[in-house]
Amino acid sequence: MTGLTGWAGFGVVTGASLLFIVVLQAITFAVGRRLGHYNVVDVIWGFGFVGIGWIALILGGGDITRRWILAVAVTVWGLRLTWHMLGKVRGKGEDPRYAKVLGENPSAGRVIRKIFGTQGAAQWFVSLPLQVSAVTHATHGIWWIVLIAGVVVWAIGISFEAIGDAQMTSFKSDPSNKGKIMDRGLWAWTRHPNYFGDSAVWWGMWLIAASAWPGVLTALSPVVMTYFLVYATGARLLEQSMSKRDGYPEYQQRTSYFFPLPPKTGEGAGSQGHAP
Repeated sequence: MTGLTGWAGFGVVTGASLLFIVVLQAITFAVGRRLGHYNVVDVIWGFGFVGIGWIALILGGGDITRRWILAVAVTVWGLRLTWHMLGKVRGKGEDPRYAKVLGENPSAGRVIRKIFGTQGAAQWFVSLPLQVSAVTHATHGIWWIVLIAGVVVWAIGISFEAIGDAQMTSFKSDPSNKGKIMDRGLWAWTRHPNYFGDSAVWWGMWLIAASAWPGVLTALSPVVMTYFLVYATGARLLEQSMSKRDGYPEYQQRTSYFFPLPPKTGEGAGSQGHAP
């Protein structure tokens, strides 16, 4: 079957994507309801984008090369994140963030409105570069430079995210590090290498989509993703919970908040913080 392009094609792709998101979130809500906690929603965050990427590949009628590039890029990112989050939530109780938002004995409506509906809407909006790119014409001429730049930015992002997560997992698995502040490897250059990497991944995919009109118009998608990672549910909440730990203020003074920069030297730069 030959996919559609233009507004008709976008309607098909975005409609199928919305249906997929609704079904996925509904199933996950049912699982969470049965388990008695809703941190399972974190597991399907990346997986939801993978599904949308393949819907765009299969149903879209735009440039096949770019569709494949984006499908592979989002699959590598999404499946890695899904596996990582599965390891984080397995055997754990409710995420404190969700417990705070939901309160005691939340109704189904409140859970859907505060968690599952919000995440589903975010998945649809952030994935707009994939959806739009799937129904647009081939990349031509100098715009290939933009596409290649997007692949490079994506590669930098996935590397930061994967390496940062692996370094933190290794650090936590060593009993001798109990109570210490992780300030090694990428964590010496940015306090949130995984969040920076996540942001770069989506800026990279936006650049790939922007290599053909009207993909550039989806720029708000990576902006929204970056906003949430930096100011909303990501780094800021983590900073609030970590700020009172012994050694963390010194770590904040010598290490960049988000964008990777060489660590500062001088007073406090060599300190090894310990949590209470």
